[in-house]
Amino acid sequence: MSTRAYLGADIFDGKALRKGKALILDDGRFAGLAEPDALPDGAEIQHLADGTLMPGFVDLQVNGGGGVMFNDETTPEGVATIARAHATTGTRALLPTLITDTPDKTRAAVDAVEAAIESGVPGILGVHLEGPHLSIARKGAHDPALIRRMEDEDEAFLCEAAARLPNVMVTVAPENVTNTQISRLAKAGIIVSLGHTDCSLAQAQAAFAAGARCVTHLFNAMSQMGNREPGLVGAALNAPGISAGLIADNIHVHATSMRIALASKQPPGNIFLVTDAMSTVGSDITEFLLNGRKVLRRDGRLMLENGTLAGADLDLPTAMSVLIDKVGVPLAQTYGMATSAPAKVLRDAKGFGQFTQGRPWNGVYLDGSGKLGRIDPD
Repeated sequence: MSTRAYLGADIFDGKALRKGKALILDDGRFAGLAEPDALPDGAEIQHLADGTLMPGFVDLQVNGGGGVMFNDETTPEGVATIARAHATTGTRALLPTLITDTPDKTRAAVDAVEAAIESGVPGILGVHLEGPHLSIARKGAHDPALIRRMEDEDEAFLCEAAARLPNVMVTVAPENVTNTQISRLAKAGIIVSLGHTDCSLAQAQAAFAAGARCVTHLFNAMSQMGNREPGLVGAALNAPGISAGLIADNIHVHATSMRIALASKQPPGNIFLVTDAMSTVGSDITEFLLNGRKVLRRDGRLMLENGTLAGADLDLPTAMSVLIDKVGVPLAQTYGMATSAPAKVLRDAKGFGQFTQGRPWNGVYLDGSGKLGRIDPD
């Protein structure tokens, strides 16, 4: 057995930031933490100058990467390309996300993810279907021609998908999905998330009561919090059991709004980080197509030609740096928002988001500047 001990870095284990400890790996598997003066006999020691060791990142909203959009390459090969691109940024587990499309494309997405998992593509935990059952009033970059009500056939397909995949996340709007449908989807094991909706506080609360337990990219493409109508933003922050994704690029959401939301969120629900990444991650492309419409990459933004934001030009280390440097979020909370918090939303996180005794090492090392560093776990 090959035993390695890593010293000198802080360790975030998914719950707390631990200092002055050694992280131990046995044959590339997590074996626990130890005091520096009580290392296993024969352990090979690697000294790290500073930084933090932590679980690999978990991203529940990944539209593309490596020059590929999931909507365009709805195949196991497309899934693998996206996963590889995000792995270079520290993301070790993700949900490939299909933006509003046709029924045939939606079925192909589920088939592709199932095949990718069966073939062993690392880190694929299921699928996120963002649409088509959204509100045209809050469509964002989604094609309004493809947005529609949920029918019995759609519901049956989603329930079937939940029986085939470890995790199925579906973003819906109460305007196009009934609470009875939400209840049946939730009972089938589907993670129902509200998004792209102009719903009222009362409508959001009714959907939460029916079984929705998440909100997609908080603040963006949803009813805002006002003095007389709190909207979905207010409903999400005030509901104890509801979690919410956040695009922390300081473009989609202002740092002050993020600070207020994090101070306001009622536990045990969490605000967690998502990238909403498009094909640009791991690629130098400057434009691409979304449902036949051109998306431009300019100055850290992705926009349709009319200026509408279309996903994000973002990776999770960058989002974490925004939280730390611009929002003032403590390190441990920030790290949790990229690891354990999104993992808790899933039906089956497959051990990702935290260190688990005996599981293969899927962690990352951030150096003292917050950049991804390298360690050799084998």
